[in-house]
Amino acid sequence: MAFPVDLRRCRLLGLAGTAVLALGGETAGALPVQDLLAPASAQAALGLVGVYFGVVLLTAAWLLLGRLVRGPEPPAPRALLLVLAVWAAPLLLAPPLFSRDVYSYLAQGAMVHAHMDVYGQGPARLGGTLADEVAPVWRHTGAPYGPAFLAPASALAGLTRGALPAGLLGMRLLALLGVALMAVALPRLARHSGADPAAALWLGALNPLVPLHLVAGAHNDALMLGLLGLGLVAARGRRPAVGALLVTLAALVKAPAALGLLAVVALRVRSGRRPLPAVLTTAGVCVTTTVTVTVVAGTGYGWIAALDTPVSPQNWALTSLLGRATGALLSRLGSGLAPLAVPAWHLLGLAATAVAVALIWLRLRPRPVYALGLSLLAVAVFGPAIRPWYVLWGLFLIAAGAPSTPVRHRVAALAGVLALAVLPSGGPAEPGQLVLAVSGGVLGVVALWHAHQAAQAPVPGRTA
Repeated sequence: MAFPVDLRRCRLLGLAGTAVLALGGETAGALPVQDLLAPASAQAALGLVGVYFGVVLLTAAWLLLGRLVRGPEPPAPRALLLVLAVWAAPLLLAPPLFSRDVYSYLAQGAMVHAHMDVYGQGPARLGGTLADEVAPVWRHTGAPYGPAFLAPASALAGLTRGALPAGLLGMRLLALLGVALMAVALPRLARHSGADPAAALWLGALNPLVPLHLVAGAHNDALMLGLLGLGLVAARGRRPAVGALLVTLAALVKAPAALGLLAVVALRVRSGRRPLPAVLTTAGVCVTTTVTVTVVAGTGYGWIAALDTPVSPQNWALTSLLGRATGALLSRLGSGLAPLAVPAWHLLGLAATAVAVALIWLRLRPRPVYALGLSLLAVAVFGPAIRPWYVLWGLFLIAAGAPSTPVRHRVAALAGVLALAVLPSGGPAEPGQLVLAVSGGVLGVVALWHAHQAAQAPVPGRTA
C-alpha cells in the first residue's frame, strides 16, 4: 500500500517542516551578533537538530506534492500557490537562516542612504551595529549589486533608521515580493513553452530552495528572478519593450540576469522582427533603463567594476575546489606557481561558461526560455563562487521551459540535495555541527517512516 497522499496532507506536512525549522532557527540561525549562542551550547545544538528535522519534513512534503502533480488529477495552479503561502508563513518572522547576506544588504542600503560610495568601500566604512552584523569576509568589499536593488535598500534604511528587526522584516518582504512575481510568471511561461503550469510551479517555486533561501534567507535573487520572469512573459506577448525594461531591471539587481536580454531578442525575432532591429531596440531600452535607474538611485556605475568582488576563500565552487587542489599539489612540488592556481581555474571557468552559453544558444535558440535557464545554470556551476540558491537562477526557467521529464527529474534531485547543503547559521561547518545536522535529518526520516507504517496499519473492524 502506498502512503496516502492528498493536497491537505502535503500542505500540513510542509507547514510542520517550516514551523519546526523556524523554531530551530531561533537558536541556530544567522542571528544578530548579540544573540549568537556558542555552537556547543545545548540550545544551539537542539536548534540545529530541529532545523534539519524541519528541512527533511519540508522536502518530503514537496516530493509527495510532486506525486500529486504528476497524477491523474493534479491540483490547479491556484491551489499550489496557496500551498506555497502556507509553507512560507512560519518563515516570515523567523530569524535569517542559512546565510548572513541580508545583513550585508541592510548595511549597503544604509551606505547609499548616507551618500557613501557603496562600490568602492565595504560596510566597515559605515561602522556601527549594521557593520558588525556583516560576515567578516564581506566587511571590506564593495557591493556587487546594481542600483535597482540598492535603491529600495536605501529607502528601507531611511524608513527603519537602522532598526535591525524592522530592516530584516523589510528585506524579507522584498524577497517575498520577488517570490510572488516568480509564482505569477511561471504558469504563463510554462503555457507559452508547452509545459504543464502546475508542474512548473511545483519545480520552480515550491522546491525547498525557495522557502529555505529566498524566503528564510531573504536573498535578493528572488527579486532578480521575479523581474526576469515577468520580463520574459511580457516579451513573449505584445510588449517586447516592457519585457526588455523588466529584464534590464533584473540585471540591475544582479548581473547574471543580463543574459535574459538574449531571450528577449530571440523572442522578438520569433515574432517576426528582423534580427538587427530587434537587437538595436532591445539595446536601446536596456541603455535607457540603466541610465535612468542609476540617476534616480544616485549610486553611479561603480557596480560594473565591483562585479569582481572577492569570493570567500573556502567557497565550494567547482573551479575554486580545483584551484585549491591544484595549488596544494604545486606547493608540495615546490613550484612558485601555486598562488596562480585558483585565479587560473577561475579564468578557465569563465571561458567554459562562455563556450557553454554559446553552444546552448546555437542548439536551443527556438526554445529561448529553456536556453536561458540552462545558460544561467552554467553560470552558477562554472562561476568562481556558488551557493545553493544560485542554482535557482537556472532551475526557475528550466521548470517552465524544459521539454522533457528526465531534465526536470535531474534538477529536482539537485534541488533536494542542495536543500541540505548549508548550516542555518550560514557559517562554516564544524564536525560536531555536522553530526547534529545529520541527526536531525535522520530523526525526520524516522518520523516519516513511522507515519508511513501507521498509515499502512489496518484499522480494527475494517477489512482491506
